[in-house]
Amino acid sequence: MHRTPGGSSSGSGVSGAAGLEPVAIGTDTGGSVRLPAAWCGIVGLKVSAGRISTFGVLPLSFTLDTPGPLARSVEDAALIFRLLNGPDPRDRQTLAWAPADPMPTLRRGAAGLRLAVMPDVERVGVDKDVLAAYDASVETLAKLGARIERVKLPHRFGDYAAATGRIIGAEGYRFVGHLVDDEKQPVDPHVRPRIQIGRGVSARDYLLALAEREERSREVAAALADVDALLTPTALTPPIPIEQADQAGTAAHFTRPVNYLGLCGLAVPNGFTPGGLPTSLQIVAHAGDEAMALRIGHAYEEATDWKTRRPPEPAPMERTR
Repeated sequence: MHRTPGGSSSGSGVSGAAGLEPVAIGTDTGGSVRLPAAWCGIVGLKVSAGRISTFGVLPLSFTLDTPGPLARSVEDAALIFRLLNGPDPRDRQTLAWAPADPMPTLRRGAAGLRLAVMPDVERVGVDKDVLAAYDASVETLAKLGARIERVKLPHRFGDYAAATGRIIGAEGYRFVGHLVDDEKQPVDPHVRPRIQIGRGVSARDYLLALAEREERSREVAAALADVDALLTPTALTPPIPIEQADQAGTAAHFTRPVNYLGLCGLAVPNGFTPGGLPTSLQIVAHAGDEAMALRIGHAYEEATDWKTRRPPEPAPMERTR
């Protein structure tokens, strides 16, 4: 059965999972590094905006766009992050950050760290196998010495989806509006209306959306101030059959809020369903603290063997004459 590999950096996810290359680069505006990593059973790092230069990347949302690595291990992702991050005069956002090296803290483990679990209300609608893998991951980190905390978040994760879409629509329309408005252009019919949302967003509404984002980011930062990271599944479900993919919606329920709130996040393999489909843990850390997300991910990875497991090789097809 053909299943979606997640997107939009699906090629990066598939090539990494298939072993065609040791590491790939994707771009994440609402989950497009973490979702293919999750559904292809590999590691994906979503960095804070400005950590890695977007110079040369086809822009979608200059507020939310973040390039990042997809790799077979957390250490590989950390090494690529170390190489890619740093100030670039061609991308002004990068000038706000000093270069970061996650390697000195990568192996410090999870003991003593304070890790928040998602509120119980967010468990509704999550696939049971995904939840089972998530709960097992939390238990593993607790056994490694992490303190598992419960926090009260000011909003539901789903509350950020529409606001994220307005920002992406407005900023994306600025770049490719001329293409989606030209019916002669071969634009995917599912993509065209997503970008055309921006055509109806007034300057006032766009600026209000950015101001609301800043306010909500401060509220969530305050709610998470006493913890080192927040743990969630990366996706609501395992990879779904392609014919069931609904492009009118989004699979980015757990990933979009991380972009919207200006945080960073790491997707790490955390199991397989009884049918052999990969599941994934998302580790959400504070803005600019990719080293913490990588440290937690590395501790979890070392305590499990998910990264060493591979799906069975398909039986060779018989040649026909």
